[in-house]
Formats: sequence, C-alpha cells, structure tokens
Amino acid sequence: MPRKKVPFSGKAKRQQLQKKKMGKNSNYLMTRAKESSEEDGQDITRSYIHKGQTNRYALKLNRETDAEVEEKKELAKKQIIRLDETCLEITSDKYFPAGLTFPRRPPWNFDMSRLELDSRENRYFTQYLSELHKTFEKGDSISIDRNIENWRQLWRVTEMSDILLLVVDIRFPNLIFPPSLYDYVVGYLHKHMVVVLNKIDLAPPSLVAAWKHYFTKQYPKLKIVLFTSFPSYNLRDGGGSASGIKIKRRKGKQKMAAEGAQKLQEACQTLVKDELDLSLWKHKILEEMNFEYEDIVIDKVVNQNEDTSYFQHQRFKEGILTIGCVGQPNVGKSSLINALMGRKVVSVSRTPGHTKHFQTIFLTSNVRLCDCPGLVFPSTVSKVLQVLMGSFPIAQLREPYTTIKYLAERMDLVKLLKITHPSKEEEWSAMDICEAWATKRGFFTAKAARPDTHRASNHLLRMALSGQISLCFMPPGYVAEKSRWEQCDDIEYIKWVQANIDEVPTNPRDSVYSDDEDEDSSEDDHGESGSKEESTSDDEDPGSDTKVKNRFDLLDVTSSD
Repeated sequence: MPRKKVPFSGKAKRQQLQKKKMGKNSNYLMTRAKESSEEDGQDITRSYIHKGQTNRYALKLNRETDAEVEEKKELAKKQIIRLDETCLEITSDKYFPAGLTFPRRPPWNFDMSRLELDSRENRYFTQYLSELHKTFEKGDSISIDRNIENWRQLWRVTEMSDILLLVVDIRFPNLIFPPSLYDYVVGYLHKHMVVVLNKIDLAPPSLVAAWKHYFTKQYPKLKIVLFTSFPSYNLRDGGGSASGIKIKRRKGKQKMAAEGAQKLQEACQTLVKDELDLSLWKHKILEEMNFEYEDIVIDKVVNQNEDTSYFQHQRFKEGILTIGCVGQPNVGKSSLINALMGRKVVSVSRTPGHTKHFQTIFLTSNVRLCDCPGLVFPSTVSKVLQVLMGSFPIAQLREPYTTIKYLAERMDLVKLLKITHPSKEEEWSAMDICEAWATKRGFFTAKAARPDTHRASNHLLRMALSGQISLCFMPPGYVAEKSRWEQCDDIEYIKWVQANIDEVPTNPRDSVYSDDEDEDSSEDDHGESGSKEESTSDDEDPGSDTKVKNRFDLLDVTSSD
C-alpha cells in the first residue's frame, strides 16, 4: 500500500535546502560536537558551533533579554550628568584581564584527516567557551565572536603570515588591541607584529602622538605605523550641516594614501632587513605622486574562501613577503587595503562582519596582503562600547538609548547638534536628545506622526561610527600632560600623514618607529572627522609644491642613509 504523503511547508523546504547546501559533513560535525558536549555535561546552546546557517561567517554575540531592554529604556529617561574629561582615560587591563586569551588552533598531526581536524576544533571551541564562563564569574559580560568559522580564518592568516598587521581605530586603541594576540604572535610564533593606528584624521594630532608613545612604551617589540585611508586630498568639503557639524566627503576617485603607505613599507623593510628587497613596493609608492588614478596597476587579487586548514609556514616562501591583516570589525582593514592600492579592491561596509573570508591581494610581485574578516576578541568591553566601536551592528541593537546616554555624558551633544529641548526644560535625558533630533531631522512615525526616537538614535549612532560625532579615548595621564603632547615633535609628522601640510617634516623617519624610540608625541583638542579647515579640491595635485616638486624626494634621500 502506498505511503500517505505528509504536508511539507515552505519553511521546511528552505531548511532542507540549507542543510543540503552545507554538505554532508555538517550533520556529522554537529553530531560529534553534541555527543562530546553531552559527555562533559555542557550546554551547546551557548557554544554557537556552525549549524548550517546561510551565512556561516556571521558574527555571533550575546543578546539582551526583554527585561534588560525595558530596564535600560527607563534609565534613558533619567537626567544626564556630565562626567569629567579624565573618564576617557583607559587602560587595557580593565578590558583584557589576566588569563583572558583568544581561541587557538588545537594540536594536530599530518595523520589526521580534514574531517577529524574539524571535529577536534569544534570540540575544542565548545570546551573553550564553557571554560571561559567558568573562569569569569560574570561570563555573560565577556564579549567574543562565537562563530568558529571566523576563528579558523584567523588561525590560517596567523600561520601563513611573515608579518602580522593589527589594525586598530585611533579612537579606541586599548579596547581593540588584545595583549594575548601580541604574546602569541611575538612570544609563541616568534613573528613580527605591526600595529596600524588607523583613522588618525578623526582624532587631534596630540592624542595620536600620545597613543603612539603609549604603545611603543608598553609593547617594545611592536612597530607602530600611523595611517588614514582618507587623507585630505581624497576628501572634499561637504559644507556645514544643519547640526553645525562639518562633514568631509570622499571623492569619487581615490589616490593611494601614500604618506601612510610609505611608513608601512619602511617598517616592513626594517623588519625583513636584507632578506627580502622591497624596493619595488617603495618605487610604486613614489610613482603614485606622479601618475593618475587609472595608471595604478593591480597585479593580482585572489579570493581564499574555502581552505582554512592548517598551513605549514615557510618564511618568505617563494620570495614573497606575506602580511596578514587582522583586527576587529569596522577598524578599517578593507579601507586600508584599498588606500594602499589606490583603488577599490576589497568591498567596504559599515556593517560589522561584512568581509566574509580572507582575500590575498598582491601589492607587488613579491608583497601580498591577506585580509582576514573582522572578529571580536574576548574582552570585558560592554555592549555600549561595542556599538560605538562598530563591533555590534546598529541595525540589530534592540535598545540604542543607553549608548546615546553614554555619549551625552562624555560630550556636549546638545551644543554639538544645536537642538532645542522638546519640553523647553533645562535638564536633558537620552530620550530628550533623541526626540529633539528626530524633530529637527523630520523623523516621525507613520501612524501617529510622533517623533521617531528610535530612528533618531540610530542616526546619531551611525554619525558616531562614521566620525561625524567623534568620541576619542585617551591613554592614562593624558589630560594632566596635554600641553606636553601638544608641543611634541611628532605633531608636524602626524599632520603630514593626514596630508594637511605640503612639506615633509624634518627627519620623519626618526619620529616614526625607530627601535630606541622614547620620544614624546602630541595633539590638539578633540576634533570631528570634518574639523580640519584645509581641503584640496578635485583639480589640485597634492604632490605639487613650489618648494618641493615631489614630497617623496626628501623621503627618498633620508631613507637611503
């Protein structure tokens, strides 16, 4: 007798196709992970092992409960109390406590099959997350990317790289730089590590100098490079907005950010010494000042989207320098690579986790960059700071008012946005700021035509993420020694990297990353992304100067000593 057909919904069909798409191994790995976790008495619902979702590289972070969301909404209605400027001084010990390390690839041998290695990695990652919550009493406050696929790609990049490039946002350096990664790369792998302080156009020069000095002192084996993907010749003045915030917009054609590229090349040449000749890379950067955008040639771009298995490292394999580019989401890794190339070779988005797999980009025939997807290293960084840093997607934020309150406590948002209190009162709350901004921008609900505070808060958070509202943290002791940093020797060099001055500063090499560097650094007061008054027009050549025809002629002389 024929078997009666069972109703099959469209949802069930989609789930079936997803499982089929991920392949036969997915079910096997999940079964093994579940069996091992049940034997250890663990709850795999917290481990977030890949379960056949469409986007296998999606960021997976903690989610708030409904009760927590309602509690935070009530707090957003209370009066805002401004805090002292010293509250922005932070240390890494607070957010990366001792004993907090990131997941590493478990031991392996060549006799293991790919399936066995994947199964071992899944069991290890589940156990790692379980021990993480046992070690720290407030386990839920530990922020970490819980997707093992992203960690596999980090393992691959660190294994194949000769030099590891860690990109950090100059506004939140101590929140992004994990000391455990430094110990692993420099101490365990015995490889070189370069920290790129990116987006320096969003911070005052004196603060940039102070952070550079701080990292040089705290981590003596690091090379520090200052960088901005959008120097002044790649920006145009968008004029003042209704809020009084000046906005600099990107030009259609992007030239290579040659100032920062020059310093990165010099840092890499110092590390590889005479083992590898990087003169071709240097020559390409020097030529960039004399050629148009279309004349820059990209040798090759290779997408590495499948293989994340173990890689046996060989130093300068086939005469090629491999530079791994890692960091948290939204620190500007993809923008940095595009700025190094002088054109778009990597897709860029403000959405955390936009880069799904690492890509190999050849800068020259013997220099290649490996762009790794951004991932959140384990830390005690709060959800509010994750949002401001760009680690947590704003679109997925259930309660944005707490973050607005955090900003308003440390910045004068009322004055900056030029808003009027909706109730004509003197005391402000986070909800009042959002309501006033919604009214000013014309954000109203469709049915009741009330100010859409949720949309307004999301808009403010995106402005903070892009740098139009720039909140910058400071190294310890910065406020007390602010005048010292404003007078230090690095100020002119920092402005040169930002392309805000035409001439090369005196002895730029000595003030950047010398091994015995113990110099002071400097900066002005807080500035937004568009706080600079100087701006080059589209027709202006940033390399043309009456005194120095090519700004890199002087660099070429100093680097040949």
